[in-house]
Amino acid sequence: MGQAPRDAEPPRDPELPGRLLLAERDALLPLLRRTPPERYTLRTACPGWTVRDVLAHCAAALVRIVEGRTEDGFGPGTNAADVAERADWPLHRVQEELEYGLTAAGPALAAGDGTWDDVALGEWVHAGDVRDAWGEPGAYGGGDTEAALALLGLASRNRDTPRVHANLPGRTAPLVLGNDTPGRPPAELAADLPALIRLYSGRPLVGTRYTLRGAREDELVMYR
Repeated sequence: MGQAPRDAEPPRDPELPGRLLLAERDALLPLLRRTPPERYTLRTACPGWTVRDVLAHCAAALVRIVEGRTEDGFGPGTNAADVAERADWPLHRVQEELEYGLTAAGPALAAGDGTWDDVALGEWVHAGDVRDAWGEPGAYGGGDTEAALALLGLASRNRDTPRVHANLPGRTAPLVLGNDTPGRPPAELAADLPALIRLYSGRPLVGTRYTLRGAREDELVMYR
């Protein structure tokens, strides 16, 4: 038997990734610049990576998009090489490259075909990794959350996660994520936004509160 057809994609908003990146730039850069350098050595939820490593990866990925160097994708090997390349850079240079990337990648993504649109979501999640490592408010739940949720919907379909109806506080209708599977009813999730993002991004769930029926946690993880 062949695979079930994928759900039809909603119309693409080419400006959506750029809006999320600019909102994150304006929120994150002031935090980065007022935080003492020694705190950049703290470990994050990303195995083996410090805050500085996460930011170096974020900056490098965005510059690759701006310069059209996406032929190798963004796999573990490429990401590790980008971080290693920046290991000896002064901290201010990493910050400046990140600011440039957050500013310039939006137009580059808008001009593309949508293949890399959900990189903007990954950048937003990594900003949450930084806030989480530093104990700052807003980890996985601040900035332009509507843009982040729209890109989460895109990413959850691209990565073939199962259909989930996610009920979030303050929303009158469920957020529909993932792809429909014939014969399998949609799973039901009740969570706040940070718990939702932690589930789908594979971040630690300690201290969260949510209910999930009709799917397993590991089926929702998009980033492995």
